[in-house]
Amino acid sequence: MARVCQVSPATVASWIDAGHLKGHKTPTGRRRVESDDLVDFLRSHGMSVPSDLLTGGGGQAGKGGGGGGGARREAVVVVEDDPSYLRALVRSLEAAELDLDVVQAVSGMDALLEIGRVQPSVIVLDYRLPDLNAVQVVQRLLEPGRQLDAEILIMTGGMPAEAQAELRQVGVRTIINKVDGLQAVVDAVRRALQARRKVA
Repeated sequence: MARVCQVSPATVASWIDAGHLKGHKTPTGRRRVESDDLVDFLRSHGMSVPSDLLTGGGGQAGKGGGGGGGARREAVVVVEDDPSYLRALVRSLEAAELDLDVVQAVSGMDALLEIGRVQPSVIVLDYRLPDLNAVQVVQRLLEPGRQLDAEILIMTGGMPAEAQAELRQVGVRTIINKVDGLQAVVDAVRRALQARRKVA
């Protein structure tokens, strides 16, 4: 299950415990998810469904899914729960011709799913989300077993100093104030991409 979603087992466990993913505990304390429930979960979040699940692998999920072949474009995952701001930011990023795909998420859980699915080069993350804040999302991205290779940019309309300190502690280098405008976010994404491509 964790391999299919490209997240850590601890993240899957938290989804089940929070009721986001239908599952149950065995008498030995292990969590199990029925194949049909996993397929529904993947489809509802726009994730690809491994062929062995569709061909009636049957029983309970625990198997890993295969990745697709071929090179794919770089991606940025934009995580923002304000629909109008999200639309405006996506339009600005697409208009900037950065040669990357723009993927949207509206909550911390959506973000974790999309990040696992597309393996982005850059993550643009709003500090306040309806389920998790940015610190919690980043902490889950850094859980053992995850391979995070992305620059994380945080957007905020204002946050306490201790929150900034927490973000710095988990490795966030760029915090952008929304009052500086959409172009400030676009410029930060461009700089992050240029730095990555220079290293590559």
